[in-house]
Amino acid sequence: MLVNSDFSQRAIVASDDYQWVASPQSGVERVMLDRIGGEKARATSIVRYAPESCFPQHSHPGGEEILVLSGAFSEGDEHYPAGFYLRNPPGSVHQPSSQEGAIIFVKLRQMQPGEKDRVRIDTRDPSNWQEHGRRQICHLFASGTEKVTLQHLQPGEPIFTKSVSNAEWLVVFGQIETADQSFECGSWMRLPEGTYPDMVAGSHGATVYLKTGCLLVFPEEA
Repeated sequence: MLVNSDFSQRAIVASDDYQWVASPQSGVERVMLDRIGGEKARATSIVRYAPESCFPQHSHPGGEEILVLSGAFSEGDEHYPAGFYLRNPPGSVHQPSSQEGAIIFVKLRQMQPGEKDRVRIDTRDPSNWQEHGRRQICHLFASGTEKVTLQHLQPGEPIFTKSVSNAEWLVVFGQIETADQSFECGSWMRLPEGTYPDMVAGSHGATVYLKTGCLLVFPEEA
C-alpha cells in the first residue's frame, strides 16, 4: 500500500478530510497520513482507541514514535495522558491500550537501527519548555538526522524562519494559515526541501509538532 509515498512532493491531510479506517484490532481506527507497505509498514497515522480497547503485545522492529493528542494512552500498567511524547526504539515490545479512549499521532519504522533510548516527555510540564524569541519550544528528540520539537507560536508567527531540507508538522492547537488556506487542529503536512515563509500561526496562535531533517525511507521500503 502506498499513501503519500512520493517524498519529493508536498503531502497534506487536513483534519476536515480525515478518513478513518478500521485496524485489525476491534475498537482501534486510524487515518493514514503516509504509508509504504501493508500491515507492517513505514507509516505515519492518527490512531483512535475506543474506550477499553487494546492491542495484543507486539514488537516494533523499526521503532515507534507517539504523541498523545487526547484521552489517555497506556502501555501495560504505564498510563500517558494527552501531552505525553513517547519514543520506543527499534526492537522494543509493548501492549498498547486505552481505558478511557485516546487519539494519538504515531510514526512507525522511521528510526535509525542504532537508536537505543526509550523516551518519555510530559509536554505539560513548564520546565520542559524554553523561550526562543517570540516562540516557546519543547525539545523532544535530536540526532544527526532529525530534530523533533513541540512549538508554541504567537499569532502571525511563521513556522519556518529559514529553508529546510525537509519537514513535517501537525497542528496540535490553534490554526496554521497560508495565503489561500487555513489548517485546523489535527491537520498534517509533509514538505520537501525549500522555503515556506507563508506558513504562519493563526489569529489565536498555534501549537505544532515539528520534525525537520531526514524523513527516513529505508531502501527495502522504497
